[in-house]
Parts: sequence; structure tokens; C-alpha cells
Amino acid sequence: MDLKVYYQKIRETRQKLPEKDVVIVSHETLDGGRAGVCTEVPRELAAKMLVDGTASVANEEMAAEFRRAQATAKELADRELAVTKIPLTVVPTAEFNRLLAAREQD
Repeated sequence: MDLKVYYQKIRETRQKLPEKDVVIVSHETLDGGRAGVCTEVPRELAAKMLVDGTASVANEEMAAEFRRAQATAKELADRELAVTKIPLTVVPTAEFNRLLAAREQD
């Protein structure tokens, strides 16, 4: 394989990709790669994978669904993280009893 031609193909493919990040769909590979897995990758990596034949560019519908699923997953993760940040104050028993006694006097 002529490396000059290989890298020229990668550069040409990269220039044809309109977005900074591209949603690609994997192809089955001999080293265990699974077909049909969507991933968002930088334009440079997408171009290399397209030239190598290990992936293809997802159509608009697949890309929109993938990004929608990613946004939903991020929102869910953010909610779970927010739950762990509930403020908690530990008060010693003696202090708690003092606060209760002061409250009863009011």
C-alpha cells in the first residue's frame, strides 16, 4: 500500500465531512468489531475509519436519534449526580438536644 495515497484519501475524505464531530456506524471487523454501533467521533478519526472501511457515516435520522439518546443519558446522569449533592449537616447529640430545649422554651 502506498502511504502517500492512503493519507491523501484520508485528507480528501476529511474535507468532505461537514461537521466537526461526525456520527458513524461501525462495520463488522475481523478483530471483533461489532456492526451497527453508532459513535460520535472527531472528523479526523471518522475520515480514517471511512477510508479503512471499518465504518460509514450515519444518515441524518440515525445521527439525530443517537444524539437525542446521548442527551437523554446525560440528563439522567446529571440528575443522579444532583441527588448525591443534597446538603447534609451532622449535628452532635448534645448540640441537637440543646437546640430542642431552646425550641421548646420559645
